[in-house]
Amino acid sequence: MIIAVDFDGTIVEHKYPAIGKEIPFAFETLRKLQTEHHKLILWSVREGKLLDEAVTFCRERGLEFYAVNRDYPEEEKNLNNHFSCKLKADIFIDDRNLGGLPDWGMIYEMVSKRLSYGIRTGETERPFLSFVSLNPYHSVFNEIKKENKII
Repeated sequence: MIIAVDFDGTIVEHKYPAIGKEIPFAFETLRKLQTEHHKLILWSVREGKLLDEAVTFCRERGLEFYAVNRDYPEEEKNLNNHFSCKLKADIFIDDRNLGGLPDWGMIYEMVSKRLSYGIRTGETERPFLSFVSLNPYHSVFNEIKKENKII
């Protein structure tokens, strides 16, 4: 799968424009996903020198990305003839997801088992990480769980 990963607040604590402390197990999890042949794209608001610093920070920790803020390494922004600047990724991992960022152990399990916090609707065939959090004590959650609609 192609996995787009945010930097600030996801791989490191959010201290933008500075680089925050590593979030526990982020680098280990991302390196493990790479060994399983997933392509990782760094997807960040950073650009210029700040982006270079983030890429270097990751490289120093043994993490090389397939691409950075683009769909593939050779893509050039000024020559991009696509209609959209949105990345074409199977999964986006970002602390700004609805419900926030689960821990990296949960992220690994969800990616490797193609799981989601979402409700199965039959409308999508590819996996997604929506991180919609349902309160397990809420009656709606229990009804959905009974109907086996939780992925």
